Order: sequence, then C-alpha cells, then structure tokens
Amino acid sequence: MSPVLLEPVVPLSARRRSVPRWLRRTTGPLFLLLLWQVCSATGVLPSDMLASPGTIAGTASGMIQDGTLPHAMLVSVQRVLNGLVIGGIIGVALALASGLSRLGEDLVDASVQMFRTIPWVGMIPLFIIWMGIGEAPKIALIALGVTFHLYLNVYAGIRGVDAQLIEAGNSLGLGRWGLIRHVVLPGALPGAMTGLRYSLATAWLALVFGETINADDGIGFLLNRAREFFQTDVIVVCLIVYAALGLLADFIVRTLERLLLQWRPTFTGK
Repeated sequence: MSPVLLEPVVPLSARRRSVPRWLRRTTGPLFLLLLWQVCSATGVLPSDMLASPGTIAGTASGMIQDGTLPHAMLVSVQRVLNGLVIGGIIGVALALASGLSRLGEDLVDASVQMFRTIPWVGMIPLFIIWMGIGEAPKIALIALGVTFHLYLNVYAGIRGVDAQLIEAGNSLGLGRWGLIRHVVLPGALPGAMTGLRYSLATAWLALVFGETINADDGIGFLLNRAREFFQTDVIVVCLIVYAALGLLADFIVRTLERLLLQWRPTFTGK
C-alpha cells in the first residue's frame, strides 16, 4: 500500500497574509466608489443631489490646472500650521507646569478644565469682537482647539509615569531635572503623540469653522461659495481635500511616533 502524502495545512492567518495588505485596505473604498458611479449613471442618485465621481474628477482637474485648488490648499495649510504651533506651545507649557508640580496643578488645572468644557466653536463671536474678521480669529480658533487636546494628553502622560521608574532614577542618583529629562518626559512621550494626533484632527475641524469668518481664500471659502451656487462637485472636491490633508498629517505623526517610540514594543495585530 503506497503511502498517502498529506498536504500541509496552511493557517488561515498565512492565507490572509498572501493578499497584499494595501489591496485589502483599498477594496472597501473602491467598492463604494464603483457603487457611487453606478448609482449616478443609472439615475438612482440625481446629479443635482450629488455629482458623479467622473464629474468630480473633472472639476478637481480643472481647479488644479487653473491654480485655484493649490492656492486654497496653501492658505488653509498655513492657517492650520500657525494655529497648531501656537496651540501646541500653550498646551505643552500648561501641561508641564501642571504635571510636574503640585503647585502648578493647583493653579492651572482647574482653570483649564473649566475652559475645556466650553465648546470652542462658541468662542467665534467673542473672537470676532476681540480680533476683527481677519486672519487672527481663524488662527485663534484653531489654537484653542489644539491647546486642550495637547494639555490633557501630555498632562496624563506625565502623571502616568510608573512610580517605580522614579524610584529607580532616585536610586541612580538622578536629581529633579535629571528625572524630568531622562524618566518623566520620555514616559510622557506616548501621550504627547496621541495628543498631537487628536490636535491635528481638531485643527482641521476648527479650520472649517474658522474659514466661515469672512474668509476670502482657502478651502473653506471655496466650500462656502460652492454651497451658495449648489455646486456639489466643488463641495465634494473640497471635502476630499480636507480628508486627504488630514490623512497626510496623521501619516506624518504616525511615522514620527514610530521613530520616537522605537523603545516601546506594541501589539500590531495578527
């Protein structure tokens, strides 16, 4: 009787890995795009309600060729960067003052928590009264939204440092500033990176509201003008740009996180 050769059993996880991950991740969006195009072509989705993907692609190409879209993107990105830098400096400074010192916590934390409960969008009328309708209220609104996310996450990261690491640093002869530099700040870095990701998402959201304040340029200006003329293709182009810039910012932060947090092993899924 001849021996029976059994085929090796391939685990299901190995079979999943045989399909490129980028292909698996793009399957869902491509299916939705195809469904959208089919609904538009068959009349299920009227063009006056939502333009077809082909129309939107043509509109985006025209806006790129005449320079409208690149210039608007540049203006909006500058606003986000300015607000992110200002809000980041304020948020991190307040978190350091509150997290590293009990006296700083008593003086800072209660006030920050109180202002955090106020919807930052509701500050628009006051910003207009205080700063006018120029660039200042737009950047201030972005900075305000960024400040609270960074403060909360950096503060939580500082206070979440393992007490045993502090004791180990003391036993090695580290002083207060040595502990802060070599133990506390590296331990708080994961929280700071999480806060930065949340802050970037909030910055783009604040930009949408900020560019409704008498803006004469930027993506929000194109969005509001398209709304007045019922140009759904332009509206979708602006929304796609917002999404693309947000994903790009998140990708940059994720890459920075991998570089700065190489010392911390994490679970990446199976």
